[in-house]
Amino acid sequence: MTRFGNSGKQRFLAGFPVASLEAPGSDHAARCKFNFSYFCHDPAGQRFSDWSHDKLAGLLDKLAHFGKQTLDHWKQQSIGKSGRVLSIYGGFPPHSDFIPPKHVPHQAQWGRFRLDWAGRLCGFVVPRDLDGVEHPQGGRFCANTFYVVFLDEHHRFYKGRD
Repeated sequence: MTRFGNSGKQRFLAGFPVASLEAPGSDHAARCKFNFSYFCHDPAGQRFSDWSHDKLAGLLDKLAHFGKQTLDHWKQQSIGKSGRVLSIYGGFPPHSDFIPPKHVPHQAQWGRFRLDWAGRLCGFVVPRDLDGVEHPQGGRFCANTFYVVFLDEHHRFYKGRD
């Protein structure tokens, strides 16, 4: 121990378990991720600055909750009468007040997370056949990432049966 060390403190801290990404019980690699790099404003949707502090805090709480599971898990979770927490539609919804942004890749599998009665977090996932495929510029595609494109407070993204 060094001249100014505290051996009691060291013993106390050594008693705490050390979390590890490689631990057998770690689910870190399976947890879904959220990416906001494609986020844009559409007249039918909102900017973050349009939402109240409480609404934004609620969104962050939901993202923290959603991030504890896989996207596949949320596709299976029921909400409301007949909906799912996460629905993936495939193509851009035909009955939408939103306009498909030009900067979103044509392979995008569009979908939404249901936040509350009318609120939705709209975006896309990459197709499963690209999952794990190396991109020519580096990195790998991940089908467990939800790319957020729109905030939809009033359920205007997919106006048909949801």
